[in-house]
Amino acid sequence: MTDKTLSVVVVEDNDSIREGLKTLINGTEGYRCGHVYSHCEPMLKEIERINPDVILMDIGLPGMSGIEGIKEVKKKLPSVNILVLTVYEENELIFEALCAGACGYLIKKTPPSRLLDAIKDAYEGGAPMSSHIARKVIDLFHKIKQSAPPNQPNLLTPREKEMLSGLVEGKSFKAIADSLFISVETVRFHFRNIYKKLHVHSQSEAVAKALKERLI
Repeated sequence: MTDKTLSVVVVEDNDSIREGLKTLINGTEGYRCGHVYSHCEPMLKEIERINPDVILMDIGLPGMSGIEGIKEVKKKLPSVNILVLTVYEENELIFEALCAGACGYLIKKTPPSRLLDAIKDAYEGGAPMSSHIARKVIDLFHKIKQSAPPNQPNLLTPREKEMLSGLVEGKSFKAIADSLFISVETVRFHFRNIYKKLHVHSQSEAVAKALKERLI
């Protein structure tokens, strides 16, 4: 990562958690949280102007849900990194959040140092998840893969399939690059091709579509 200070927006309805996250982020070198919201609606009015690097999004919000909020943000800023931070661990919500465009999924008892690492990881192209959430995602995607009818099995190259499989396991672009003995830039190049082939705009959308259609 460069010396860039990461701009983070927090959407969280619990006052103490919201202010705690703001204090943590602003108190850490290389991170800045200038905007916090308790609802999605006011955030959506300002998000294009703010254009943050990462959004920390709760799911159980008053008014518009976090999942609907993710979808709406992605319409305005397709490339923004959205990291779910929630108490909910149900398979359906995890899957819905990732399909909506979230790049990672963490639970609220995540240690502060791990949360900061996850923000950085999300910005750098990874898909950070709490370890047991990652296991749930893998199990859920395996079930989808087994039940879905085969479709366009040769759309992706073997190397592209390897990379998508790494993303399902929660690996960052750097970890995928290291495991395949290639550069991070080469990984980014391959993912740009994957996105074009699958007509998607994010890691989570690519993984969801590839597994639904049994491409990996």
